[in-house]
Amino acid sequence: MAGIRAIAFTVAILAATTARASAPDGPGEPAAHAPSGGGHHWSLADVLLPGAARDAIGARMGHSLLEGSPVTDLSHVVFAVLVFVLLLVMLVQAAWKMKAARGEVLPERRFTPLAIFQLLTDALLGLMEDLLGREKALHFLPLIGSLGVFILFSNLMGLIPGFLPATSNLNTTFALGTVVFFATHYYGVRAHGPAYFKHFFGPIIKWYALPLMLLMFSIELISHIARPVSLGIRLFGNMFGDHAAIGAFLAVGLFGWFLIPIIPLPLGVLVCVVQTMVFCILSTVYIFMATEHEEEGAEAHH
Repeated sequence: MAGIRAIAFTVAILAATTARASAPDGPGEPAAHAPSGGGHHWSLADVLLPGAARDAIGARMGHSLLEGSPVTDLSHVVFAVLVFVLLLVMLVQAAWKMKAARGEVLPERRFTPLAIFQLLTDALLGLMEDLLGREKALHFLPLIGSLGVFILFSNLMGLIPGFLPATSNLNTTFALGTVVFFATHYYGVRAHGPAYFKHFFGPIIKWYALPLMLLMFSIELISHIARPVSLGIRLFGNMFGDHAAIGAFLAVGLFGWFLIPIIPLPLGVLVCVVQTMVFCILSTVYIFMATEHEEEGAEAHH
């Protein structure tokens, strides 16, 4: 069975390479450029979104907020939408299966979409319970679970020939980090009210400590802004490097194509899973720090 999978993977790589070699480079196809996340190379996004349509959409979108350059590469958007549609179809199938099997306690025996979501939600809930407790973990599971499932599927998609991980682009990873940033402060204000912002000024809130309060506010502001930036850069760097490593094996030629199922693929799957866990754990930590009460924080330090 392993030999069959290796052969199938090699055939798929050869097909993708052949398609790339036969892809025309006409006026509608832009030359190689450097979008956020590295140089552009062929993928199925070039087939799903032809050059003329890509240029028209890019012209309407204007310039990138990160680079200030015109938006010329939309492959991360195409694959993000593809992951979203795939997850939506799987969720519909899983919901239908749950409704049909109402009352059953045992998990699915087969590797169905419902079994996949049960496995992922149980794993994420276990990670979150250790920090938030059962009640809070169940409350924040929809947010962290949605981020985790989307990131995991986007990461794994980059291991398929002809596909690119949407998470290997800074625009995608910064957007995910921004969601965590706003969710963190939203839930912090909900838990504490306007008093939530007191911790930005440090432990001493007195008139004579005004210089220290301003210093603490500057430090806290920088640290909070750095959170989504670090989340985005960490995920982008690891997924871009993982995809580049597989591309390096492809560049070796036929020998590298046969090595891909043996060496980079298992490591690539490991990187995809680990980076999803890191993103979810850090997001859970940020939400915990924003929603914990003073007595809980004191007990946590002891």
